[in-house]
Amino acid sequence: MLIKEDFEIKNLTTFKIGGRVKKLYLPENLEEFTKLLRDLDDYIILGSCSDVLFSSNGYNGNVILTTEMKNFDIKGTKIIADCGVKDPLASQKAGEASLGGFEFLIGLPGTLGGAVYMNAGAHGQCIADVLTLCCLFDKENKEIVFKTKEEMDFSYRHSILHEGRFILLSAEFDLKKLPQEDIKGLMDRNLNFRKTVQPSLKEPNAGSVFKNPENDSAGRLLDKAGVKSFDMPNVKVWEKHANFIVNKGNASSEDVLELMVKMYQAVKDTYTIELKPEIIFIGNKTEKEEELCNILYKTKTQK
Repeated sequence: MLIKEDFEIKNLTTFKIGGRVKKLYLPENLEEFTKLLRDLDDYIILGSCSDVLFSSNGYNGNVILTTEMKNFDIKGTKIIADCGVKDPLASQKAGEASLGGFEFLIGLPGTLGGAVYMNAGAHGQCIADVLTLCCLFDKENKEIVFKTKEEMDFSYRHSILHEGRFILLSAEFDLKKLPQEDIKGLMDRNLNFRKTVQPSLKEPNAGSVFKNPENDSAGRLLDKAGVKSFDMPNVKVWEKHANFIVNKGNASSEDVLELMVKMYQAVKDTYTIELKPEIIFIGNKTEKEEELCNILYKTKTQK
């Protein structure tokens, strides 16, 4: 297993922001992953680092990155995949096997682990529609357990994994046989749509900044509150969609937090609605970052 000490995490994140982490582990299979989970007392698990803001001041802890865990087996209409498999790759492989149900994953920058964690969905499809069984690590008893779809407590952008006791190792999905041209057509439409509503990773970003409030859209509220004009020296709100922050090249984590607070305050002042961040902050905070995180996350505890 590859282990890197005092590793600068910046270039592994889609935001291209982040300092040095104490230790980075890259397990290649379930055996290495579960050994780490049994041996380490404190750790953070990440996939593609697509929805996180890493502190420019680093993180004095262990980070486990799952992206080297790439096992992907197709048996009939069933797929068994490791948590580290990238979403677009899973979509492509399923399509090549004439299996439909993963088309929405083609434009997501994360991993299947993240997709199951948040019950990812788009274009009328979501992970819960096709998932049948999860292989999990139980942190409390330090053992491997299995849970069916019904036991995963899926709802909008939520699963039992949010409670923190269980960690996804791999998952089984049951897809449907469909003509390849139908699958490709849907994947192409999904990609084209995504290009119009989200910046590409050529403009470093971490995906949606804020969660949608119930029965509303964070993007709509931010747009109406006028945040598309927010442009700071190192970061800006993306001009085509108000719920995205773009790193203009040399942004720090503090730059992003400052802009997030400006966006949050604009919606609060306009609608008396307090948006909740979708981006997760990780790492050591400066005094200023502590203040900004207290406003955004309503807690001094590291998210």
